Amino acid sequence: METKKWFEKKTILVLGLAKSGFAAAKLLHQNGANVVVNDKQPFKENYAAQKLQEAGFEVICGDHPISLFDTNSFDLLIKNPGIPYENVMVQEALKRNIPIWTEIELAYLLTEARFIGITGSNGKTTTTTLIYEMLKADHKQAKIAGNIGTVACEVAAHAEKDDWIVTELSSFQLMGTKTFRANIGIILNVVDAHLDYHHTRQSYEQAKQAVYKNQLKDDTAIINADDETVCRLAEASSGKKVYFSLTQQIENGACIKNETIYFNQNPIIERKDVVLPGAHNLENILAAICAVKQAGVSNEAIREVLTTFSGVKHRLQYVAEFNGRKFYNDSKATNLLATSKALDAFKQPVILLAGGLDRGNELDGLKEHMGNVKTIVTFGQTAGKFQKLGRELGIHQIKRVDNVEQAVLEAYKLSEANDIILLSPACASWDQFKSFEDRGDMFISAVHMLK
Repeated sequence: METKKWFEKKTILVLGLAKSGFAAAKLLHQNGANVVVNDKQPFKENYAAQKLQEAGFEVICGDHPISLFDTNSFDLLIKNPGIPYENVMVQEALKRNIPIWTEIELAYLLTEARFIGITGSNGKTTTTTLIYEMLKADHKQAKIAGNIGTVACEVAAHAEKDDWIVTELSSFQLMGTKTFRANIGIILNVVDAHLDYHHTRQSYEQAKQAVYKNQLKDDTAIINADDETVCRLAEASSGKKVYFSLTQQIENGACIKNETIYFNQNPIIERKDVVLPGAHNLENILAAICAVKQAGVSNEAIREVLTTFSGVKHRLQYVAEFNGRKFYNDSKATNLLATSKALDAFKQPVILLAGGLDRGNELDGLKEHMGNVKTIVTFGQTAGKFQKLGRELGIHQIKRVDNVEQAVLEAYKLSEANDIILLSPACASWDQFKSFEDRGDMFISAVHMLK
């Protein structure tokens, strides 16, 4: 339902800029709201704040003054997803019973377009991209949004009723939704992640569950039958349930049988014809097929994408081959499960480049996947933990460096022809980088400098 008029004459605090806050502020203003913007970055260094102030917005930068709540009667706070709920402004809003949203809720309220919401601990970006490409290949009206591409509320503002908005959703974004409803909702998998933000596994799961919880009987929940947590969370959906599995035979959904991918017991494509590398990507492919079949996409369009789509940047991305060494950029691997799946994708000897933000977890979950790892080159806050892991596994070549650029050079020095040099950090990037994209870009640049 379209509720744009709800925002007229409301006073709304946008907390945190970046892309989502900037887009939300502009759209709220266009829909008649009185918008106040607060961002911690100093004004002189804050291009987004400067642009908003030039456009006539009230902008407060450099700190988070609680006094804003005394000088304004806020009807709503929209926060950047990355801002924790411990933030003083968020806490003050909670005390005053002011609703707190992320811009995904705003996106939902600004359009009558249909949403496909994709979340999970791993595989979101690849699955989101696959769904979007399959819809396009079948000439459906589709837009891509959320954690990938354009901010969701900006996409929603220009979407038509018959559009599919294919939306990658993080737990941070979903935690700030109240009425958001995914016409097709997917949870790919759930493992321990972002517990520094959510504090408990239960809180993290509840955030993910938002992709199912407001669904109606005409909606569809796409469910990983191999993940007990996902199956349990899907109980919140009132929609049709469609399953995918790598290990089970599925009648209502997608599975693999005799090296062929099936949907609803009908063959779609032989596994050998799928271009996208890595066994873990089969899970993403099955989920994507389940989703697009709900939107009426043909088998021909699905095959067209699966025989041409080779992957997304920073997700087990092939970068180059140099003197017999192949370099792969998996910077998006910010947890143990993602790195485990990357390691399982290779049978050749691997030189693993890993390390990053220390969230307090140990690395034992990697041990059974390290059989092909001959060398570890490590960096960042968790470097000591990776050194310890290597010693426990009897890996003789372990090198600690300062950054990813040095890691590429050291990995090459320690490598031989036919080795895989794999950046798959198993950690978030924020100890040394603004984002995993920045980390991956440094890796790519360093590889090309070698050449």
